[in-house]
Amino acid sequence: MLINDGNQIGMNKPEFSEPDSARPDLLCFLVAIAAASYALTNDWRVDHVVQCCRQWLDKNQLNMQWLDRVRIGQLALKIASKDLLDAGVAVRLSSVNALFTSEMELNEASTMVQRMMALCYEAL
Repeated sequence: MLINDGNQIGMNKPEFSEPDSARPDLLCFLVAIAAASYALTNDWRVDHVVQCCRQWLDKNQLNMQWLDRVRIGQLALKIASKDLLDAGVAVRLSSVNALFTSEMELNEASTMVQRMMALCYEAL
């Protein structure tokens, strides 16, 4: 779903040392960032998603081609703005802190994060 051209999918996967875990983790992180940002500002901040994508990749010592970063960012915004509510996940101002640890990593113990992760695996 992320990339429609089967050839592009094959070309991009080798960039990840563990393709089964790196992209869903990144996508879920970006979905959480986008939803939290919207809860705080009432605005879908594309620039924030782009910046956080770069920071996540740097922190995890991963590389991703620019077009894939654009695509995963677009997918994250779509999931955050539409699919979360459809799945019964409503990120409110009061729940933003529950999404992240003190190190700004995903709080995997959070049921909201678990639901987001399931959506991200389905999307990829």
